[in-house]
Amino acid sequence: MPLSDTAIRTAKPTDKPYKLADEKGLFLLVTPAGGKWWRLKYRFGGKEKLLSLGTYPDVGLKDARAMSASGKLMMTGRRGAPTRSGGGLDGSRAY
Repeated sequence: MPLSDTAIRTAKPTDKPYKLADEKGLFLLVTPAGGKWWRLKYRFGGKEKLLSLGTYPDVGLKDARAMSASGKLMMTGRRGAPTRSGGGLDGSRAY
């Protein structure tokens, strides 16, 4: 079941970090200090990786889902993803 904004707002910190899963690898990590971090879990080259998308409430649920979708497009190499030789969406180098 997808995550709701109400569930995110009412998430309280505990002694250990825990995850609130959304969909397609996106989840919210709630830390003991009270921080709420958007993370995207994906696989690249047969290994599991994590991509940080920002913190809640700076990045809302709708924005995190959009960033997750665009991040997956970039990882597949479609639509002008940055590469070592440059050539991102705006033609600039990513490094």
